[in-house]
Amino acid sequence: MNNFEEELTCSVCYNIFEDPRILPCSHTFCRSCLESVINSLDSFLWRLSLVRLKCPSCRNVTELSPAGVNALPINFALKSIIEKYKTEEQHSMATCPDHHRQPLNVFCLKDRKLVCGQCLTVGQHQGHPIDDPESAYIKERETASKFLAALSDKSFTGVTAVIQTLEEQMTHCKSVVQEDKREVLSFFEGISDILEQKKQGLLAALNNVNKEVSEIYARQIEQMKQIEDEQLDLISLCSSTSEESSPLTFLENIHKIRQRMKALKKQPLIPVQSVDIYPRVGKVLTSEWMDTSLGEINLKPLPKINLRFENKDSSKSNPGYQIYKCILLTILWVFVILCIWNMDLFFSFENGNWKQHISENMQTLANNMCSNLDNVKAGSRVIRELFC
Repeated sequence: MNNFEEELTCSVCYNIFEDPRILPCSHTFCRSCLESVINSLDSFLWRLSLVRLKCPSCRNVTELSPAGVNALPINFALKSIIEKYKTEEQHSMATCPDHHRQPLNVFCLKDRKLVCGQCLTVGQHQGHPIDDPESAYIKERETASKFLAALSDKSFTGVTAVIQTLEEQMTHCKSVVQEDKREVLSFFEGISDILEQKKQGLLAALNNVNKEVSEIYARQIEQMKQIEDEQLDLISLCSSTSEESSPLTFLENIHKIRQRMKALKKQPLIPVQSVDIYPRVGKVLTSEWMDTSLGEINLKPLPKINLRFENKDSSKSNPGYQIYKCILLTILWVFVILCIWNMDLFFSFENGNWKQHISENMQTLANNMCSNLDNVKAGSRVIRELFC
């Protein structure tokens, strides 16, 4: 930015002045910037009476009438200079950022951007196919509307759905905290000063959870809103670019939009998890504190209230769990065989051929036990391979 342009730049928004208004201290700012400064004031009393505005540069206080910033005088001299500067700037030829004062008068078909002659001869676009700006302008004219349609689609990045879910969760958590606070106040309503300390302790714990909810979700929502703001900014840029009559300016803006859309699409979204407040204070009061005598309430510890994020149980997918299950089934099968064998042995005593029957069943049992032991050994080897 040259020195002349710096003189035409607002010190609040760092852009060229828009509707410049001059304060009694002779400092000039954009009308929208002054309105933003007034809206940032937290004093409720100032909004009921005359608005007191501090100059962002010298901090001098100015009392405004009920009409607000609109009552401040317009800096017509500065406004005239800015309009003339913008007119001259629009007619000036865009130059290459890599080669000093070289006009951007060729369109690179490979990188789809305006380049200068040196970019094609000695620069990084050497050997690339080219086209003249007028032809490229006609071919790329529909690109802005396509970009606008893609950016206007809420599913382009999915950030809108994530923000909505995060806001709903934050509202739910805060409503739960508020409900618990009402239950705490109702529970301690008829108790004297002895219970005041416990009541304040529980309220402080809930306030800490409420603060934690605000810190976690406000930070996540702010991150997602930055992505959303970038998307909205691109929508606005596409809308203004679609109405651009200058081919060179149009092609330059289309290239910027394309690059920013690629970066926007790569922005990671925050994964949304199920969340709950645990434990619920109402349940603690009714199940644990209600049956406690008044003299013992002072000994009851305050519950630790936390945000609880639910995770899926993955124990059944653990290979060790499956092997353990197989071993238990094998032991149960051996136990059933033993029971059946004992019943057969009892009937063999009655028939008188118990010796032969014991010999046959012992041989069968020995074979089964050897087979089961082999299975157990195989399971043990698998366990050692997995965990050792």
